[in-house]
Amino acid sequence: MSSTQEPESTISPETPAQGGNTALIARQAIVDEHRAVFGYELYDRSTELDSHTAASDAALLFNALSHGDAEALVGKKIVFINCTQESLASGHLELIHPDKVVLEVPTLPETASPEDITHAIDQLEALNKRGFKLAFNQNVLRRAYAAWLPLAAYIKLDMTAFKPEMAGPLVKFARSANSKIQLVAEKVETAEQYQLMADLGVKLFQGYWFAKPSLVQTKTIRPSQAIIIQLINLVRKQASSTEIEELLKKDPTLSFNLLRFINSSGFGLSCEITSFRHAVMILGLKKLFRWAALLLTTSRASGSAPAIGTTAVVRGRLMELLAAEMLSPEECDNAFVVGVFSLLDAMLGIPLEQALESVALPEPVTEALLSNTGVFAPFLALTKACESGDDAAFAHNTELLHLSGHQVNMAHLQALAWADSLGAE
Repeated sequence: MSSTQEPESTISPETPAQGGNTALIARQAIVDEHRAVFGYELYDRSTELDSHTAASDAALLFNALSHGDAEALVGKKIVFINCTQESLASGHLELIHPDKVVLEVPTLPETASPEDITHAIDQLEALNKRGFKLAFNQNVLRRAYAAWLPLAAYIKLDMTAFKPEMAGPLVKFARSANSKIQLVAEKVETAEQYQLMADLGVKLFQGYWFAKPSLVQTKTIRPSQAIIIQLINLVRKQASSTEIEELLKKDPTLSFNLLRFINSSGFGLSCEITSFRHAVMILGLKKLFRWAALLLTTSRASGSAPAIGTTAVVRGRLMELLAAEMLSPEECDNAFVVGVFSLLDAMLGIPLEQALESVALPEPVTEALLSNTGVFAPFLALTKACESGDDAAFAHNTELLHLSGHQVNMAHLQALAWADSLGAE
């Protein structure tokens, strides 16, 4: 997967609003050995869809990322920025704070001379001295790039670029070349690939498998998840506060989380709430449902990835923000539900159709989730395209929804920052 960026810049704000000059952004999580989100690789699709130069694409993308809570996002996670050789020299990086920013630098074309490779070192050293961490792909392990290796903070090993039996020698050689290098296994598509690299001591991973792992068939839902689903059903049926209170009393963890949430500083109440009934009344059914849906993303079956919950939350928030441009508030709430529940199968470890049988949901929500039809289907398709390499789906659904690249950019960044702020609580 190619990548890209994230700054805290002071570029003039007018460029993103200029219609066709807006970059299109996608993202993919990079996870640690516990499969929790370590950082995000953000990358620009515009070179696939427009005729921008590498330098102008970088400028436009950095411009977009200087707005929409980008500072909050940078402050929380490591951000990997994919660069071209041209953009490294363009001066745009002068506008970015290097803290928590990793520049992914490509090796030179096959036709590059030894002098070209040596000449690039001065530029890389200057970026390194400014505080930027540098990442390279496995091509940097070639003999011609030996002088680049001491500058590497990360080396990304593309699982599609070498045979499994070459993984061990590659990892060993990379570590012998620079003991401080952190290795990232990217384009991990299967559990076997993950296990192979984990057994070799690799600590960082990237790929589709971490967003949508293979499902494990189970016959029962864990009790805590069952309680949350019961709560969701009660709220959807607009049950009385007494019925909801009785359910909360059955699960101390659930009730503790609710009281902690409603008494948090972010909720802004002047007095502490200690009664379940009072909490339900203050929160209201709509917010209670949203809270329960988010809580479900953190109540995973054993073996499912922590990144799943984060991805689900980002999907929900992104769909809600995109829907706000054209749908009613109630439909926006349902768009949020579609996004969060689109990974319900992975979170619960059962097929999606079976998972949805236990939850009372509006028909438009189930249509989008089970058959990719209805009003929410294009929003879900666009949201999924934001985390994949499917440029055709991204372009098609952006156009279908009559959204601009700027709108998608800002909604995407806000969703990432929002999900990240939830994880920090």
